[in-house]
Amino acid sequence: MGKLYTALGLMSGTSGDGVDASIIDSDGIDRFHEVTNKYFKYDQKIYENLHFLRDKILKSNDLNTNKSEINELEREITIFHAKIVNQILETIDKKIDFIGFHGQTVYHNPSEKVSRQLGDGNLLSQLTKKTIIYDFRQNDIKNGGEGAPLTPIFHKLIINKKKIELPVCILNIGGIANVTVISKHRKNSLKSKDLGPGNCLIDEWIRNKTNDKFDKDGKIAKLGKINKLILNQALDIFDNRVNKNIFSFDTKDFDLNFVRGLSLEDGASTLTDFSSKIITTELHNFLLKTKYKISKILLCGGGRKNTTLVQRIKNELAKDLVIQSIDDYGIDGDFVESQAFAYLAIRSFLKLPISYPATTGCNEPISGGTIVNNF
Repeated sequence: MGKLYTALGLMSGTSGDGVDASIIDSDGIDRFHEVTNKYFKYDQKIYENLHFLRDKILKSNDLNTNKSEINELEREITIFHAKIVNQILETIDKKIDFIGFHGQTVYHNPSEKVSRQLGDGNLLSQLTKKTIIYDFRQNDIKNGGEGAPLTPIFHKLIINKKKIELPVCILNIGGIANVTVISKHRKNSLKSKDLGPGNCLIDEWIRNKTNDKFDKDGKIAKLGKINKLILNQALDIFDNRVNKNIFSFDTKDFDLNFVRGLSLEDGASTLTDFSSKIITTELHNFLLKTKYKISKILLCGGGRKNTTLVQRIKNELAKDLVIQSIDDYGIDGDFVESQAFAYLAIRSFLKLPISYPATTGCNEPISGGTIVNNF
């Protein structure tokens, strides 16, 4: 049996509202034990600066144009992460071997082979006196991949640990919705891709129109009326996009222009339907290509709590599919990704693959993550 390592995973998703932190014990292969999970909300200043800056970065050249602002915000975000790491470490009587530091994505473009996460691994190592593993996407990109999605190998671990019958599909609804299919086959047992917008458009609409950060439980969308005309036009545009073979999306790949004249409620309802229809269509097409007989879809990510979105997804999918929350199996759907980056840190240290040709489009199974000790 391999050595067990203890890792802290830090994940801040596209909602940009805070950091999920998880500590796990694992050998980086098939042994896994959850230690603790905690969420830390960003300071209002960081939250506002992040969304303001991200709105300005529409193409890769904007990363250079806004370099000084990016560097300043990166420092603030890294210091915030250092504070929460030290808070967590005070609450546990355990030695942390590694910190898996995802950082905050501000730009991701697979066609340009660019993925930029704010997070200074050297500074975090200096402030926490810990070994930091970060910049997980670059090695995959250098080897022909798109740098995302990276969580499938962890999805496989938790499904095997819970002895959930295969094949099974995990639908993660974060800012972007992505899917992982895990099968019994030894070859190609893992397939994954991004599907399209999850929460990102709904969240942005609510941020722009209210003082809230998201549509809690989908209540605003439920009050609204779907504008079928502009919905169908927007779906046609998405369906006719140039590159349909990509594994990953950025939130910048979608915009709100088609609902700009609608009321708060009607806009939320139309965007929720837009997201649900893309998720279900792309999921259906993906499952057809895998040729596995999938009977169960497990939901994780913040979008699983949007009951209006989930109900519309259920309405669109085949009635014989069982769709349930991953929480039903004792897995906290809020912390799957932060646990995943703790696991990916361990695998990176052990030089084990974290991405595969059928998950990111890379040329061969590849490890990743930059390891720094700056103390």
